[in-house]
Amino acid sequence: MTDYYGTGRRKAAVARVRLRPGEGKIKINGKEISDFKDYLDNDGWVRHALRPIVATEQMGKFNFVIRVNGGGLSGQAGAIRLGLARALIQFNPDLKAILRKEGLLTRDSRVVERKKYGLKKARRSPQFSKR
Repeated sequence: MTDYYGTGRRKAAVARVRLRPGEGKIKINGKEISDFKDYLDNDGWVRHALRPIVATEQMGKFNFVIRVNGGGLSGQAGAIRLGLARALIQFNPDLKAILRKEGLLTRDSRVVERKKYGLKKARRSPQFSKR
């Protein structure tokens, strides 16, 4: 049995996604879970992470083995999404056109801007007092 592998990154999160032909079992960080909602908490994040599977109509055809670390759940959902898309291309290169059209193969490079000295946050300056 062949595994299809993809790595996804978003913010500080890294997801290593392995797709195995199967009936839809999910294993994240070594734990068997019944649904992505059990790990990602938020329906929006679950929909975001599963976009490549839904767009290519591959739901229920694979078992997911995912190792994800770093960042928060939002970044991890984005990392899983990119990892899934890349693994699907390994499975069937013909799906690349669909995934590209949906914008699922582009790495979202936005990261948190660093804090600057003299400021409270990256851009927020201290309150100005005239007197």
